[in-house]
Amino acid sequence: MEAGRTGTRSRPDRPPRATRGSSSAEPSADYARTFDDARTFDDAGAPLDRGTSRRGRGDAASRRRSRTDQPPEPPADPVAAARTICLRLLESRSRTRQELAQALRRKGIPDDAADVVLERFGEVGLIDDKAFADQWVRSRHTYSGLGRRAIAVELRRKGVDSETAGEALAEVDDASEEARARALVDRKLRTRPGVPDESTARRLLGMLARKGYPAGIAYRVVREAVAEHAAELAEQIPTDDGS
Repeated sequence: MEAGRTGTRSRPDRPPRATRGSSSAEPSADYARTFDDARTFDDAGAPLDRGTSRRGRGDAASRRRSRTDQPPEPPADPVAAARTICLRLLESRSRTRQELAQALRRKGIPDDAADVVLERFGEVGLIDDKAFADQWVRSRHTYSGLGRRAIAVELRRKGVDSETAGEALAEVDDASEEARARALVDRKLRTRPGVPDESTARRLLGMLARKGYPAGIAYRVVREAVAEHAAELAEQIPTDDGS
């Protein structure tokens, strides 16, 4: 350290930045740690417990529980009330039987009255968990860009049984999942100026991990996309002879 420069903090070594025309997307141990840190779901498809990510979340949950300690009074005609509640909820989107059952319970509908309405709605096709799962998989994969693992967790939370969820998720094969992951990565790369470097690759891996894509697909997609994007940028750089 030079004289007169005391008190200056030394900065840790940083990885070298990628030069023009280079592609530094080869997966490494650092990438693996990045993927695992960003991953939202474990290998079995269950959500990982990352602890409380927002300050005061526990206090808010306690306040919500205190407000719901006293169940509401059951209506005079619980069957009619349950029918009205279910129809209103189904107007906005299709729902699973468990979602409707939970909503009725929160409204103070007795279980026996709820079962009557839910059974009838199932008979006439207003409740169809299989149709719901098929629609949910298409929507969440196509429009939200989620991988099968993330969608499976959502279906489980909504009460879709594993067999029905598996049949719906079979619509998304490995090729479809890889193509959707590549589309997400390409879109991100188009919005970033300059040649992508290791930091860019790590962020892309983190994005795919949070969306429920498996590590193998994520590494391959990011490596290929970054390399191709860097090559395209290199071709646009004029050479010394001006060509």
